[in-house]
Amino acid sequence: MAELVAVFLFIGVVAYAVLGGADFGAGFWDMIAGGAKRGREPRHLIDVSLAPVWEANHTWLIYCLVVLWSGFPTAFAAITTTLYIPMVLALLGIVLRGAGFAFRKATVRTEEQRLYGAAFALSSVLTPYCFGAIAGGLASGRVPTAGNGDAVSSWVNPTSILGGILAVLACSYLAATYLTVEALHRDDQKLYRYYRDRAMAAGAVTGAVTIAGIFVLQADSPRLFDRLSGPALPLVVLAAVGGLVGLALLWARRTIGTRLAAAGAVALVVIGWGVAQTPYLLGTHLSINEAAAPDATLAVVVGVAIVAGLLIVPSLVLLFRLSGRGDVGVDERPFRGGVTQGDQHAGTAGRGAVATRKHRDAGAGRVSTTRTGVDHAPAVPLDPTAVQQEPRPRWVPYALCAGAVAATVVAGARVVRRSRDRGTASRT
Repeated sequence: MAELVAVFLFIGVVAYAVLGGADFGAGFWDMIAGGAKRGREPRHLIDVSLAPVWEANHTWLIYCLVVLWSGFPTAFAAITTTLYIPMVLALLGIVLRGAGFAFRKATVRTEEQRLYGAAFALSSVLTPYCFGAIAGGLASGRVPTAGNGDAVSSWVNPTSILGGILAVLACSYLAATYLTVEALHRDDQKLYRYYRDRAMAAGAVTGAVTIAGIFVLQADSPRLFDRLSGPALPLVVLAAVGGLVGLALLWARRTIGTRLAAAGAVALVVIGWGVAQTPYLLGTHLSINEAAAPDATLAVVVGVAIVAGLLIVPSLVLLFRLSGRGDVGVDERPFRGGVTQGDQHAGTAGRGAVATRKHRDAGAGRVSTTRTGVDHAPAVPLDPTAVQQEPRPRWVPYALCAGAVAATVVAGARVVRRSRDRGTASRT
């Protein structure tokens, strides 16, 4: 049961790294986009790409924290009492990042936009660095089982610094890849070349830092190095292959599979880190079974994780599909296959501009102006609900959720019954 809960926990870690990481990386490109004039178009693409989804991705962070403190309270206490500085900085960065992103779009003065933009960009770099440093402190075994370890050296060390840098680079690579595909969907050649070059540069730098990091791990975290070069080596190789495939697809101007290749490369790196730590939660000590909560608690955690997956995953998939089709945030951005209300007015004004014909009136000797007709474009539905679709059965997700809840109750009752039977037998 403890291993199953650990798997559910790590699924959340991978999902947050792939989905939330792309959002953080977008803040990095926002920071180095240049001044207000030069960086206007790249920042606008970032804004309209993140607007529908950036808050939803943090659901996975909440999921991970809940599973960790419920399923492995000993490990949670050790981590929070040792690595509290980078954790507080990361949470503060998430708050400042969201506030900066929201307020920058709501303000009209350039000075205020710069202030909020700086908060958004700097927080987007600080937060993944802190998460990477936390992972490095855990992997190198610098968090004692009893907690209250060194508050500075636990996350300011060679492995943690390497983890923080790799986290920022991986997020930047993900974000640049996603934005390149977004630019292709918009048929924007300028932004396509802009983000394609940055995605390839980020991928190359990430690979170089990873190779250099081998020597850092060999000197500072020998167990992690041995595990990465042993059981986790196939995952590391596959991650490198996935990164190369993603870069090749970017160069070939392919939209299908490009995001998947980039996300798969990052996910395989995170999974490789998890395999390298197995069976320990704190890198070199405190195994999964030793840190696990009682079986009754674990059974409830498993049920809650299943229900959360049934609720969260379909909702996120629907959100991403609606965002990709332009059904979310249509007042902010045009998409292929659809136009916004403002775009229709702009298009009508452009295509149906008043053409003037000047001709000499023979009788009056005046110059008259004649309006020509308007070239109307084919009608495109502005309201997504106006497109009639075949109704889909709505009882399936509710049935799955009800089944998961029932299975959780039954499993929990059985575990509690076995625990009571063992307690009764031991007393007799």
